Amino acid sequence: MKIALAQLNYHIGNFESNTAKIIDHIRIARDNGADLVVFAELCVCGYPSRDFLEFDEFIDLCETAAQQIAAGCEDIACIIGLPTPNNNNEGKELYNSAYFIENGKVKAVAHKALLPNYDVFDEYRYFEPSTEFSCIDFKGHRIALTICEDLWNDIENPLYITRPMDILIQERPDVMINIAASPFAYNHDEERIEILSDNAKRYQLPLLYVNNIGAQTELIFDGGSLVFDDAGELIDEMPYFEESMAYYQLDKNGGVSFSHPSTLRKEKQSDIEQIHHAILLGIRDYFYKSGFKQAILGLSGGIDSAVVCALAAEALGPQNVMAVLLPSRFSSDHSIKDAEDLVENLGCMHETVNIKNITEAIEKTLSPQFKNLPFNIAEENIQSRTRAVLLMAMCNKFGYILLNTSNKSEAAVGYGTLYGDMCGGISVIGDVYKTQVFELARYINRDREIIPINSIVKPPSAELRPNQKDTDSLPEYDILDKIIAEYVEGRCSSATIIKMGYDEKIVRKVIRLINLSEHKRYQTPPILRVSPKAFGMGRRMPIVGKYLS
Repeated sequence: MKIALAQLNYHIGNFESNTAKIIDHIRIARDNGADLVVFAELCVCGYPSRDFLEFDEFIDLCETAAQQIAAGCEDIACIIGLPTPNNNNEGKELYNSAYFIENGKVKAVAHKALLPNYDVFDEYRYFEPSTEFSCIDFKGHRIALTICEDLWNDIENPLYITRPMDILIQERPDVMINIAASPFAYNHDEERIEILSDNAKRYQLPLLYVNNIGAQTELIFDGGSLVFDDAGELIDEMPYFEESMAYYQLDKNGGVSFSHPSTLRKEKQSDIEQIHHAILLGIRDYFYKSGFKQAILGLSGGIDSAVVCALAAEALGPQNVMAVLLPSRFSSDHSIKDAEDLVENLGCMHETVNIKNITEAIEKTLSPQFKNLPFNIAEENIQSRTRAVLLMAMCNKFGYILLNTSNKSEAAVGYGTLYGDMCGGISVIGDVYKTQVFELARYINRDREIIPINSIVKPPSAELRPNQKDTDSLPEYDILDKIIAEYVEGRCSSATIIKMGYDEKIVRKVIRLINLSEHKRYQTPPILRVSPKAFGMGRRMPIVGKYLS
């Protein structure tokens, strides 16, 4: 039996596009002699559809699309993912399902049993877990079909009380097929390989795994579909961060072979290389799927805005990026020069709007209310908010989407101005620590100098007051980032972090800032998720909570 794996980029709720793409790849697979073509989890509607799933019409459109796909599935079989109604009187109204379609008809249906309800996942909000499992017979082979998390209970501390494969294996299948929508994090590919390999070893069956590809707002799916033999050996690995289709031959004894050149990676990509590819995909899909073409950002001459500008220019094309220099009376000459050098290197559009007169006018207008009090954070933030007003005005006038340039370190401790530099349509590096931003800048410069070296080596500064440096308010970033990671990603208490050897005063200050800044993060744009624990939908904390750990 020849099996095609289709790793495609879907668009949530775009039934016309998703259906056409699936039918087109069924035709391609059939023309290449495939007996079966396999698509990803919830491919019909896109993943995650979230509360669209609560609309009856949305579910009806899924079924209509599935029937259109079935009509285009002649002389071949396919596996597609979609939500289906739970017709029982008890439980949630939907299942997360897979259709096995053969010659124009749905021949079998599998429902997902293990529904993740942690981090960015909310599946138990919508779906009823399946309790019944059966294999599918096709072309002399018996297929154990599972959906994503159904194979993720093969761990030391299981999250669930059942393993669907323990039941399916009793029917003596010849092969496991798993359709998935597994989001990207820079450490997740190795974890996937380990867990799926363990399944192939445990059940002594070959395993074909199809993952989603593409970005859905903040969630990025990296593809990297996988094939294992019955000893758990990874024999092929489809490309990451791009659409792809590959063909595999399953023989009568359960052996898997293929004739295409293997895309199995000789070594894992570095974290920074993966982050780079993920952010490019995240930017492209955010704009394309939202129907926008051009981005705008404020360019300060610092490393954060420089990295975001370079990434946007690479993702969208420099002709679609407007970089606006907004110098104030505190902007240094070298920062302005660094920003000018960057736009020259990139070839993107740019404008310069000096905010000195505007901010002075605002300060003068407020002088009766400020009552000659000393210059402080109020005046600093007027500068940042003035920049936001001007950038948003240009968005309104020309149809740009504003890119937020805050990094994860700043977002963690609230080192940013609400309605100022924290505004935007999408946060590009909000899940990238400051130390990683420096690495990312060097990676962008790997072939030639794009980001001026001075932007990389000079001490970071918001330049909102004379001679300001980030370290006036914050610990050195190499210390700060480690503490944030232990607290946010590791969920360690302050006591635990202090025991690791970090200075108690610094630890308590940092964690206090993280908790006090929760209200700011609630009002910031969606953040492209590249780490195991990003701010946003995957980290839900109370704003007025007392617990400071």
